[in-house]
Amino acid sequence: MPTLSPYQAIIALCSLVIASYLFTWLNRATRIPSVLLLLGLGIALHLWAGHSGVQMQIPAAFIEVFGTIGLIMIVLEAGLDLSLNKDKGPLIQRSFFSALVIFLVSTASVSAIVHLFFPEASVRSCVVYAIPLSIISSAIVLPSVHHLSEHKKEFLIYEASFSDIIGIMVFNYFATDTDLTWGSLAWFGVSIVVSIVLSIVVCLLLMWLLIHNQLELKFFLFFAVLTMIYIGGKILHLPSLIAVMAFGLVVNNWGGIKMPWLQRQFNIERVEPIASLLQSITGETSFLIRTVFFVIFGYSIELNMLLDPEVLKVGGAILAILLVLRFSYLRFLHRQHLLPELFYIPRGLITVLLFYRIPEMYKLEQFSEGILFFLILSTGLILMLGALFYHDRPQDITHNKLDN
Repeated sequence: MPTLSPYQAIIALCSLVIASYLFTWLNRATRIPSVLLLLGLGIALHLWAGHSGVQMQIPAAFIEVFGTIGLIMIVLEAGLDLSLNKDKGPLIQRSFFSALVIFLVSTASVSAIVHLFFPEASVRSCVVYAIPLSIISSAIVLPSVHHLSEHKKEFLIYEASFSDIIGIMVFNYFATDTDLTWGSLAWFGVSIVVSIVLSIVVCLLLMWLLIHNQLELKFFLFFAVLTMIYIGGKILHLPSLIAVMAFGLVVNNWGGIKMPWLQRQFNIERVEPIASLLQSITGETSFLIRTVFFVIFGYSIELNMLLDPEVLKVGGAILAILLVLRFSYLRFLHRQHLLPELFYIPRGLITVLLFYRIPEMYKLEQFSEGILFFLILSTGLILMLGALFYHDRPQDITHNKLDN
């Protein structure tokens, strides 16, 4: 079977980037999520490759490394996008509890569904499978809220970002071989506190590196340090993504820190250009990672899996419970907005990364990858429908202005 030459591979990568920019423009013009277009492109490439006999193999190590970098960049991008101040306190609180409550209830409900269809599975295996399927993807939400009012946009960005962080931390706890005891749960709580303290030290260290480094080449030094901290935290079983998120939040909200000695050491006039540079570079890098990742994911989809009755039954049941739980929370607890927030339940990059990181000891051979494909495609289509058919009503616009 023919394979791609190095030059053909480079041309293909450049073509993907150009196509992704076009998809981003189409997203702005039509509200069709660019991720769906990328998945569709990957599926089309898979069909073309099968018809033409072209062989393209992607090493598992590449996916592992690429996924880790993508995870760090997306969490950092989310932190750099979030603004913290007293006026936004209620909004942040509502979005955090929305992410936390919906995630926990979804994980419990999806675990029950997995156990119902696969009764031989252990409870812990069911939970490990349910966690990735319960995380709202910020990688899809962030580029899909541009047409919404500022209040709705910020709520959805905060909620998706919190969902990523909470989901990853809980997954790392359950995916270890540690027994689930009160002692291990207490250590999990202590590790979060330790990570928060270390995050403060990490933030100051990285700020010092960025501001006092005399060389123009700063970003990749900073990224190398941040990656080493993340990997070191993983080795020590600490939720080190907190440090990544915290750094983004600190840089983007440096002007709100009321500590004179810190302001003297890290002058706001020197921090603001660095914040702008980081936002630009992380945004571009995350864009490239999303492009390659979702095209590769679309390429790996076997369409015949989506026609499997078992996939349709399990995936349909999980999708239904996710919608019911989100509707119930927004309707009876959130009590502010139902549309279009109800439709913003995409599963994406974080879901895929965690799904393929499930340890062998917890894997279920009967759980088809088609279920994962089904949920990502269906939740993406639901988001698209919400974006296409929802328009702010005049009373919503007035309400949002009053909230702000």
